[in-house]
Amino acid sequence: MAGAPFGIRTYRAATTLLSPLAPALLRRRRKLGKEDRDRASERLGVSNVTRPSGKLIWVHGASNGECLAALPLIETFVSKGLNVIVTSGTVTSAELMQSRLPRGALHQFVPIDTPAATARFFAHWHPDVGLFVDSDLWPNLILGAKAAGASLALVNARMSQQSFESWRWARKTAASILSAFDVCLAQDEEIATRFRLLGARDVRVVGSLKEDAPPLPFDPAKLAALKSAIGDRPILLAAQTHPGEDETILPAHDALRSRYPRLLTIIVPRHPARGAEIAELCGTRNWRRRSAGEEIGPDTAVYIADTIGELGLFYRLVSFAFVGGTLIPQGGHNPLEPARLHCAVLAGPHTYNSATAYEAIFNAQGTGRVNSSADIVGAADQLLADPARAGQLGDLAAQGAASLGGAVDKTFQAVSALLTSHAAT
Repeated sequence: MAGAPFGIRTYRAATTLLSPLAPALLRRRRKLGKEDRDRASERLGVSNVTRPSGKLIWVHGASNGECLAALPLIETFVSKGLNVIVTSGTVTSAELMQSRLPRGALHQFVPIDTPAATARFFAHWHPDVGLFVDSDLWPNLILGAKAAGASLALVNARMSQQSFESWRWARKTAASILSAFDVCLAQDEEIATRFRLLGARDVRVVGSLKEDAPPLPFDPAKLAALKSAIGDRPILLAAQTHPGEDETILPAHDALRSRYPRLLTIIVPRHPARGAEIAELCGTRNWRRRSAGEEIGPDTAVYIADTIGELGLFYRLVSFAFVGGTLIPQGGHNPLEPARLHCAVLAGPHTYNSATAYEAIFNAQGTGRVNSSADIVGAADQLLADPARAGQLGDLAAQGAASLGGAVDKTFQAVSALLTSHAAT
């Protein structure tokens, strides 16, 4: 790419030289369960799926969270008769999209970020518009899309202060990547400022797509089975947890069991593959794993819900929940998912990924921040002891979630403008 900054030219040269190693790397990842054996060719930019005729919108999200956030937008495109292809990079996100995408939308694995793989992808799909959800910025993918003639938008755009500081050391490289986007739709003004300072064009604040997402789906029969197994036992739910958080939740469970001997703690790890790891942490506590088909019994103390796509079940079981990724500097997972289901939210100090949503919910609830195992015990004890109060907080959380929204419509309007301008070129 003539005239590209040194960082881009170096990256492109390195990924070109390493391209012959890609098949071996993918084989190794398949052995670890990180790639789909039957769809390995997609990671090299080769597809067995025919491109639909007409205009094509390409939506890329790195993993589950980004793809789920984009679902309302994808559904809007399909309802308007537009063709959509969604790409992501993880096996779990592919499984999720296969079950959740509306009829008329396709899923493919994103090609690895080498010049050859991305070129094959664009030669086959020829997207008219490409939407990058959140902050998954791969240079060859983005610049290759631009070179192939696609109009590009960075949607639901997010950049942490830490990422911003890192990119500041490579301003020319950042500007080269970000200026490829015709529009950047940021979640809030603070984020928008970071993108502007790094060279993004036409930066607008439209809010978060997650704020417009529908309630999580659930299987009524499975919910009935869980309720039957649990009965009237008190529940402590820890959802979307990461390493370092289960070690805080389990001592809280122990402390609460001294007051609530029948307490059932349900842990839903962010990554289901961690089920065995959490079981080991449980030690002699009476635990069961959902992925193994093990059911909740009268003596089950900890239930490890290490499955995919069932979070909607567990939020519907409780009146409050701890949301993970917040006790460690992960940035926090989506608090709107429990709040929309009238489930009060507890979370740690690290909520920068969805700062606006957490602020709206905590302000509505008047509480919710926990920083330690002792804090979780204190907050959970109050809510377990007063179910009416817990229900009130859940209603307030729902009100806080409902106060946000509008990003899907604003994003759709921006993308429609890109499609119109693309047709004119």
